[in-house]
Amino acid sequence: MAVTLWHNPRCSKSRAALALLEDKGLAVDIRLYLQDAPDAEALREMLAALELPASALLRKDGAALKDRPEAEIIAAMVETPALIERPVVRIGERAVIGRPTEAIEDLL
Repeated sequence: MAVTLWHNPRCSKSRAALALLEDKGLAVDIRLYLQDAPDAEALREMLAALELPASALLRKDGAALKDRPEAEIIAAMVETPALIERPVVRIGERAVIGRPTEAIEDLL
């Protein structure tokens, strides 16, 4: 089972997500999304797996973008990946934002 984690090691929720996945014995493909920013296609694929609009993946810092068109929000997240909420966990074709961490349990 392929498990991908969009991870920021400085974030306690992201570290908790990684610990949970590792405790379950899962091999995790970690994407340090702040250093290896997803492109627009990767964001659209993740949004499809999340079954959410781009605005739902924005951190609070990006609240001013919430009412912008989808393409503008995605472009802003490509340009400034710190706008992306974390952690994001994808297993197969499904994904969740790991806030709260229990959301990851539901995915498993």
